[in-house]
Amino acid sequence: MKILVINCGSSSLKYQLMDMDNERVLAKGLAERIGIEGSVLTHKSEEMESVVIKRDMKNHKVALEILMNALTDEKHGVIKTMDEISAVGHRVVHAGEKFASSVLITEDVMNALKECIDIAPLHNPPNIMGIEACKEILPDVPMVGVFDTAFHQTMPKEAYIYPIPYEYYEKYKIRKYGFHGTSHKYVGLRAASILNKPINDLKIITCHLGNGASITAIKEGISIDTSMGFTPLEGLAMGTRCGSIDPAILTFLMEKEELNSQEINNILNKKSGVLGVSGVSNDFRDIEEAAQKGNKRAQLALDIFNYRVRTTIGSYVAAMNGVDAIVFTAGLGENSATNRKDICDKLQFLGLSIDDDKNNIRGKETIISTEDSKVKVLVIPTDEELMIAKDTEEIVANII
Repeated sequence: MKILVINCGSSSLKYQLMDMDNERVLAKGLAERIGIEGSVLTHKSEEMESVVIKRDMKNHKVALEILMNALTDEKHGVIKTMDEISAVGHRVVHAGEKFASSVLITEDVMNALKECIDIAPLHNPPNIMGIEACKEILPDVPMVGVFDTAFHQTMPKEAYIYPIPYEYYEKYKIRKYGFHGTSHKYVGLRAASILNKPINDLKIITCHLGNGASITAIKEGISIDTSMGFTPLEGLAMGTRCGSIDPAILTFLMEKEELNSQEINNILNKKSGVLGVSGVSNDFRDIEEAAQKGNKRAQLALDIFNYRVRTTIGSYVAAMNGVDAIVFTAGLGENSATNRKDICDKLQFLGLSIDDDKNNIRGKETIISTEDSKVKVLVIPTDEELMIAKDTEEIVANII
């Protein structure tokens, strides 16, 4: 079974075509600057170098048509016709309280996603556009929605209800939703497999650390808490997002700096985090390099980030009454040995110990804790596209 995985942004479209018989990535690519001058699609198959296709893409439908042509092209294509695609799996950021798992996309599902636009105005519209465009081009191919928020729908009320007047939850569904769910689910399952233990017997803390970052407590295979909240702004300090701060700072700054809601939102989402503290970059590689050269603000930004990660891990140990494994994933979590070591060295009270030689890796699936460490520490490269494809395969298996 061949499954096309689609991930739409407001002006981008990321894709992978996967052969689920052996979980091979046949081709993948990225369409950028959709609806903007200078549109380009970068396409790569498993046996060929990248192909760059420069062509105007006025909308997501045009981008999809171009990528479909790339998949079937005589020179760099990997399938003969689009009939070889059995299903399409769509990454959808926000499903609110509507769905606790991936679902076959129907008209009712589309209406539910549109109802969530108010709480995900930046993410859901492009996701919906991608689905609608795909349905126009492949009207007879089943499509599945895989939601970033779905994995966290198992959180108990004490974890997801905010201590504000309850009427705002009832009226506007203001609550913690959590994100990166597909990634947390994937690495949690992989950790259980690597440790050769049933996930239902484990307490796992998964750390998705990158420009966007979140941590999840997985107890007996389900998410019981996660650091991102009503929006992806809550929780850890991130590349450009402030994470959790005293909410009174917002009104204070709005009054002092004469800012409106859009301006303060822009500061908190795009000018804060390690970028705001360091004044260097939102790229941790640049910040680490600056810190090594003696830039004190760069070092402070790293210290703040690592401190937030450690204290969140500690709170989730309390939430689960223990921990068996900690997993690092995503760009920083997979590739920065120094960050992993700094975070873990101050968690020794858990009986946790890192093997420096094992930790000296990038992007490799392995256990980096010592043999006698009471808590196992793993690095697992995330694969959200594979998780989406697996969910899609499972859902459509009985209908095609």
